[in-house]
Amino acid sequence: MIVVAGESLIDLVPQGAATGPLAALVPRRGGGPYNTAVALGRLGAEVAFCSRVSTDGFGEALMEGLRSAGVRTSLVQRGPEPTTLALATVGADGSAGYGFYVEGTADRLFELPERLPQGVRAVAFGTCSLALEPGASAYEALLRRESRRGVSTLLDPNVRAGLIGDAEAYRKRFAAWLPYVSLLKLSEDDARWLGGTPQEWLAAGPSAVVLTRGGAGLTVCTRRLTVSVPAVPVRVADTIGAGDTVNAALLHGLPDGPLDALTAADWSSLLTYASHAAALTCTRPGAEPPYAAELAGVAGVAPAGAGRPGKRA
Repeated sequence: MIVVAGESLIDLVPQGAATGPLAALVPRRGGGPYNTAVALGRLGAEVAFCSRVSTDGFGEALMEGLRSAGVRTSLVQRGPEPTTLALATVGADGSAGYGFYVEGTADRLFELPERLPQGVRAVAFGTCSLALEPGASAYEALLRRESRRGVSTLLDPNVRAGLIGDAEAYRKRFAAWLPYVSLLKLSEDDARWLGGTPQEWLAAGPSAVVLTRGGAGLTVCTRRLTVSVPAVPVRVADTIGAGDTVNAALLHGLPDGPLDALTAADWSSLLTYASHAAALTCTRPGAEPPYAAELAGVAGVAPAGAGRPGKRA
């Protein structure tokens, strides 16, 4: 089983071609970790979501989205606090920016679970949940605990600078997470904001660093090799959820064994699979990751052993 730990929220997405502060907004389920969990469920992985979700109407809609994707919800904590809202803005190229309404919301009050279920092979972390206290400290404690138990971990910082009050303190905290991370995945924008290089991050702990480069594709760096694949050209509605879909495809496709053992061909196959999955997400407004059947025709890209994440190296 794969566990995804982090926030869920409601994206308020501009409708159609309307722009400006009074453009019509459509509520869509979202949040980086939430999108990753839903994408994993749609790809056919055994997955559970670990978070705190409101009992308000938006929270009920988020829970229904998990269930309809086949995501287990036994690790979801519930509370009466409101659901976090993210006001999305979409650029001419489909890129998304966000403003957040987060004060007193449910996902910030997440508490460290006593234990995760037996058979957990990987835990994924990232986005707002690692920036907003008091929940951030609970998620960080979960990362450290599960890593020490030998569970594979994925970190996608997915930086939302507007939520980070002290940038330098956050960068130091990010560096302190790296010894507990098996696979670091981040965008070029994240990399520029955080500072550092894949080689520096690899030296701090992760076995692999995957960099998403928008229209230029995906690159993975390990201590032994660097592999890149091109993006899949599509008509982009927006990029909301594309990086989260990459997370899911990576976790779903990683074979058993240490990441250091993967060959260039293994990584090329896995990244190609992730690139196709993300491209399909980009063709749809909001975070709507693909189902396994939609990728079935992508011959030869799903690596052998799909759905069995590698253990921490």
